[in-house]
Amino acid sequence: MRGLSFEIPNRYGQYLLDILNAFDFKNYFWKTGGEEAYYIENDQLGSPLFPKPHVYTGDAFYKRISESDYYVLFADLKAFPDPLHVRDFTTYEDFLNSQCEFVLLLVDCSYVTIYAKDPQVLTLLYEQAIASKYENVAYITDDNDSRTTFEIF
Repeated sequence: MRGLSFEIPNRYGQYLLDILNAFDFKNYFWKTGGEEAYYIENDQLGSPLFPKPHVYTGDAFYKRISESDYYVLFADLKAFPDPLHVRDFTTYEDFLNSQCEFVLLLVDCSYVTIYAKDPQVLTLLYEQAIASKYENVAYITDDNDSRTTFEIF
């Protein structure tokens, strides 16, 4: 198993928190970059959820995704156990050779792709996606992975 894919509803909420609550995501440093996501203010898109590429502590990342509703158009989130080894990469092989433990890509407001090195985390995320009634939940394997890069644009 490489990862997991599924579809979330195309509306605002706290979907990143719902997805990530399946495991202890606050133990990581989260690299953001290339997101287009906004807090909802007065039922409209407001300030950016992630104003610029940044590395957040787990607690700071939790605060951003749990304090208010938001709408995510695109997201590229990567989790590292140590901030000293945070780096960019674009392929699955680069992911395997990096210190990154977890990648969450969200495209077109609904399409979520997750890669994780820990199979137990993938199982927890799968169960969370099913319990949340997300659509088209499926494991990504060596045989069915059509993604050639980890880029969202």
